[in-house]
Amino acid sequence: MGFVIETIFGGLMTGMLYSLIALGFVLIYKASGVFNFAQGAMVLFAALAMARFAEWIPLWTGISSPLLANLLAFVAAFAVMVVVAWGVERLALRHLVNQEGITLLMATLGITYFLEGLGQMVFGSDIYKIDVGMPKDPIFLFEKSFEGGVLINKEDLYAALIAAAMVALLALFFQKTATGRALRAVADDHQAAQSIGIPLSTIWVIVWSVAGFVALVAGIIWGSKLGVQFSLSLVALKALPVVILGGLTSVPGAIIGGLLIGVGEKVSEVYLGPALGGGIEIWFAYVLALLFLLVRPQGLFGEKIIDRV
Repeated sequence: MGFVIETIFGGLMTGMLYSLIALGFVLIYKASGVFNFAQGAMVLFAALAMARFAEWIPLWTGISSPLLANLLAFVAAFAVMVVVAWGVERLALRHLVNQEGITLLMATLGITYFLEGLGQMVFGSDIYKIDVGMPKDPIFLFEKSFEGGVLINKEDLYAALIAAAMVALLALFFQKTATGRALRAVADDHQAAQSIGIPLSTIWVIVWSVAGFVALVAGIIWGSKLGVQFSLSLVALKALPVVILGGLTSVPGAIIGGLLIGVGEKVSEVYLGPALGGGIEIWFAYVLALLFLLVRPQGLFGEKIIDRV
């Protein structure tokens, strides 16, 4: 029983990280109707900026405190992501208003390759380390309830708690702030939002900046676990099945979808992997997303679109 709970816990913690990345997709789609294929590249670019600034700032400033250096690196990396958000709105989105969805999708694909190339040019293409002080030692929980207890990786636990806190803060931001209400108004109806004086260009910069912040936090967590390398953008794309499962327009859907996929792939790898030859974690999420596309294309919490003729 303890091993089952350990597997489920591992899936929940991984799923929370998927949910955090998926929120970037959902935020941008809700505010602009753009399916942002560049979210994975944004995670990679943000992680590269954080890793390199953490190296450069002590050399530039002589700061010896790792905590202060990491804090300044985080601020600098977030400032870079805001500049990226401004550039995306000014150079791409502003000129593609009211264009077909496929045009906007191709634009985000172009942004993906641009960010990957720019990241390699500015920050280099080596594997970099992010060390923000998260402990990596395992701990045993529920030793009195189960024989041997439940083995949990501290780093995974801290990462899941940070991701959960981010999700909660974003929910409060959307529900309780004037900017959040403006974002929801734009998501509901662009033209109506413009008619009451909400500037679309400003909203798009804000939502891409928020998505950049989410990408930065996700990039730091994944970079701390795996190292900052260019395959990180592929890891981030695991959030695609999450938004298909939860619904492109649903923040709760991104959370539930991430948890379901995280638990599902861990449990299936452990219990079905030996019979099917392993590697289930690689394709489980995509097969589940395909099944949902066949049965419920709008996802668990997405809005069903009805065309009247």
